[in-house]
Amino acid sequence: MLTTLNTAYTDTRAHDLAWDLGRAPLPALACMDVELDGTHVQLRLLGASHQVLLGDEYGGCCETVACLPGSSTPLPLGVSKRFTGWEYEFAARVERLSPSSFSGRAQELLALVADHPNGFAGTFPGAPSAFTALLVQRHEGQIRWRTWHSYPQEGSLVSTRTRVATRARRGTGGAAGPEGASVIPLRRGPAMA
Repeated sequence: MLTTLNTAYTDTRAHDLAWDLGRAPLPALACMDVELDGTHVQLRLLGASHQVLLGDEYGGCCETVACLPGSSTPLPLGVSKRFTGWEYEFAARVERLSPSSFSGRAQELLALVADHPNGFAGTFPGAPSAFTALLVQRHEGQIRWRTWHSYPQEGSLVSTRTRVATRARRGTGGAAGPEGASVIPLRRGPAMA
C-alpha cells in the first residue's frame, strides 16, 4: 500500500537516525495492521522514520528507527538480543547513490512495496523520491521485515532488516538461555559526514 504522508518533507539526514527497542508507540502519520498466521503486526510511518509493533506472542516488541532527540543509541550496524521466549536480530546499512541512481532505486523500491500485500510506504507531497517504506512477512516460523528510509537531498538510502523468532523451550522451565544483547555500532565513513 502506498500513501502520501500529510506533512512536508523536512531536511533530515541519514546520520540523525537512531534505533530503539521497547520505546512506547510514537504519534504516527499512517499505520497499517497486518495479521500473519495469528501474529498481529502494526507498521507505523512516523515521517522519515518508522515503528514496528508485534503482538504479545513476541513480548510486545516495539522497534523504532527515528530521529530521537536525546537518544544515546545511534543507528547500529547490527543488534542481536535475546528475551524470555524470543530472539531479535536487526541490521542496518546506509548507501550513498548518485542522483540518477537514487531516483531509479527509489522508484524500484516504491513499486516493490506498493505491490506487496504486506508492504506499506509513505511518500511526501512534492518530493517523490523522499519516502519511508516497510515490508513484513512470516518466513519459516519467524516474523521478518525490511525498511527503507530515503534522503534524496544527500543521496542516502538507509535500509534495515529485522528478524524476530520465538525461542525453543526446554522442558517445562521456560526459555532457553539468558537475556543478553550485542550491539555493533554503524561505522560512519566519509559518505555519512
